[in-house]
Amino acid sequence: MDLKPQDLLVLLKVAAHPPQRWTYAALGEALVMSASEAHASAKRAVASGLAVSPSRGEWSPVRPNLLEFMQHGVRYIWPATPGPVKRGIPTSFGVEPLASHVTAAVGEAPVWAHPSGVAKGPTLSPLYRSAPQAALADPALHRLLALLDALRTGRARERTLATQLLKSELMQHEAGISHADE
Repeated sequence: MDLKPQDLLVLLKVAAHPPQRWTYAALGEALVMSASEAHASAKRAVASGLAVSPSRGEWSPVRPNLLEFMQHGVRYIWPATPGPVKRGIPTSFGVEPLASHVTAAVGEAPVWAHPSGVAKGPTLSPLYRSAPQAALADPALHRLLALLDALRTGRARERTLATQLLKSELMQHEAGISHADE
């Protein structure tokens, strides 16, 4: 089974909200995909070792494997394609948690082109077509996707920072700590 970009989107959504139990219908709705797409993504994630299924119908991400895959594989399998300057949703070092660590000139930070966007910058192809919409509705998912984009496109310093922050984010989420609680 070959992984697809939406599989990583599903994994990140679930990783961002433990210990919440997700139905495939709820995952599909939250990620602007069908329930069958969410189910197929979970099956591929389990088959690839990025998730485990301890009992029938239940599954969860394997965070160390997920981090390793994002750090070392994603930029080669699903590279982000840069595009023209447009209005969109900030990503990578244009939004927290990286924004406070990287100094960028106005209009330099990348965005996902989107009509609801409030920033202007060079566009970056999202991991999956519905990722920007899902990120707008979920700040925790947005943080993880932005860090992933820094790994997909960033320079060495940005990738190193993104790796450290992703590890912190994933471990905080695993412990059930939300940035909204801080």
